Amino acid sequence: MGNVNRTKVCIIGAGPAGLMAAIHSAASRVETVVIEANANAGRKLLLTGGGRCNFTHVATTEELVKAFRATAGFAQTSGSKGRFLRHGFYQFPPESVQQFFQKNGLKSKVEDNGCVFPVTDRADDIRDILLTEAKKLGVRFIFSAKAKSITKQGKYFTIEFNPSPYRRRLNVDHTEKVIITTGGLSFPETGSAGDGYKFAQSFGHTIIEPRPSLVPLVTLEGWPNELAGISLDNVKISTAIGKKKIITTGAMLFTHDGIGGPAVLELSRFVTDFLPNEKNPLKISIDLVAVSSLAELEKMILKQVSEHPKKTVTNILVEIVPRQISQVLCRQLDLPENLFAGQLSRGLRRKLLQLIKAMPLSIVRTRPIAEAMVTRGGVSTAEIEPKTMESKICPGLFFAGEVIDVDGPCGGYNLQMCWSTGALAGLSAAQKVS
Repeated sequence: MGNVNRTKVCIIGAGPAGLMAAIHSAASRVETVVIEANANAGRKLLLTGGGRCNFTHVATTEELVKAFRATAGFAQTSGSKGRFLRHGFYQFPPESVQQFFQKNGLKSKVEDNGCVFPVTDRADDIRDILLTEAKKLGVRFIFSAKAKSITKQGKYFTIEFNPSPYRRRLNVDHTEKVIITTGGLSFPETGSAGDGYKFAQSFGHTIIEPRPSLVPLVTLEGWPNELAGISLDNVKISTAIGKKKIITTGAMLFTHDGIGGPAVLELSRFVTDFLPNEKNPLKISIDLVAVSSLAELEKMILKQVSEHPKKTVTNILVEIVPRQISQVLCRQLDLPENLFAGQLSRGLRRKLLQLIKAMPLSIVRTRPIAEAMVTRGGVSTAEIEPKTMESKICPGLFFAGEVIDVDGPCGGYNLQMCWSTGALAGLSAAQKVS
C-alpha cells in the first residue's frame, strides 16, 4: 500500500462524499490521498436503497434547496440548511451526477417518484465507478488506516494514525489541505463512528448534537408488535408540533415496538428533535387507506354487508386492510370476534371507519441512531463557507457529506448532498493549494 507521508490534499473517509471529493481534487491535477479506516471503500454506500442505490433525485436546484429547508422551522439549530447547500447544488446538480455515471458507462433509470437508480440495481456498480475513476486520475488510497488525530502547524497538517495489525504507525505529516468526509453516527458497523466530530472540535468547531433521522419510531402502545412485519402501501400520517401540522404519505411497516417504512422515516425528520418524550408522547393519527375517502370506504363496507351479512366483521374488513389489522381494529372497538356484518350498527360502522381513517398512536422515541438512515446534526453550517466547504475557523480544513449538520428526505436527496458537497470541497481544496 505504500507509506504516504506528504500530499497536497488528504481526504479522511472513502464514502460517497470522500470519493467524489477525491475525483474532483485529482481532476485538477493535484496530488490527492484518501485515508479509509475500513479495508475497502463505500461500505455504507452499498447499503443505500436496499442495495440498489437510489443515488440522486430528479429535481431542480431550488427543489433540492426546499427539500433540505423543509424542517428548518422545527430544528433546534437556526438558519436554512437549504440555503447553505444552494451553491453546491448549482455547481453539481442531479443532472451532473447522472452525466458523471453515464460517462463512465452506467445507465440510470428514473422511477415514478423521481428516485434515480442504476439500471443494474446494484450499488456496487456506483462504488466501483467512483473507485475506478479516482484511481485513473491518480488518487492514492490507504485502507485499514484509522486516523487518530489531526493537527496543524503553519500551513501544513499532520494526520496521525492508530497502529493496526497490518502496518506500523503511519502518519501523513505534510499535507496542505484536509477534507473530512467521515460521515455521521448511522450504521456504525460501516465505520461511521463520529470521528469527524472529534477532529472538527479539535479545531474549535461547534458540533450540533447528532440525532437519528430517517429512522423508525417507537410507540407507547404495544399492539403494533402484534402486526410486526405487516405493511401498508398507501397511508397518510398526521401530527402537529405547536401550531405546525405535519403530514407524510407513502408506505408504512409495523415493527416489534412501533412503526417504520418510508412514510414513517420521513415523519421522523420533523419529530426527532422533540423526542424522546415518555411523559408527553407525540400524538399521531394514521389513515390506513389514504387512497380512499371515508365515503368511498363506507360504500365498500355497505356493499359487503349487503352481499355477505353472515360474514364476520373481520372478514368484511379484509377487503380493505390485511386480516391481522382488521382483527386489531375490531379489538380496539371491543367488537366480538364472531360479530356478523349484518349485526354491525350504523354507530359502530362509523366508529370503525373513523378508526381506519385516523388510527391513533403515541410516539415516545426513535429507534437508536445506529439504526437511522442518516444522522441529523454534526459540524455547524454557520462555521463552514458554503461556496467552498472550507472551515471559517481553520483555513485549509474542509468538510463534506453527512459529517455536516444537514439532512434531507428519503429518495436520493442525502446522496445528492454528498455528491454536491464532496465535489465542491474537492475542487475548492485543489484550487487553494500552493
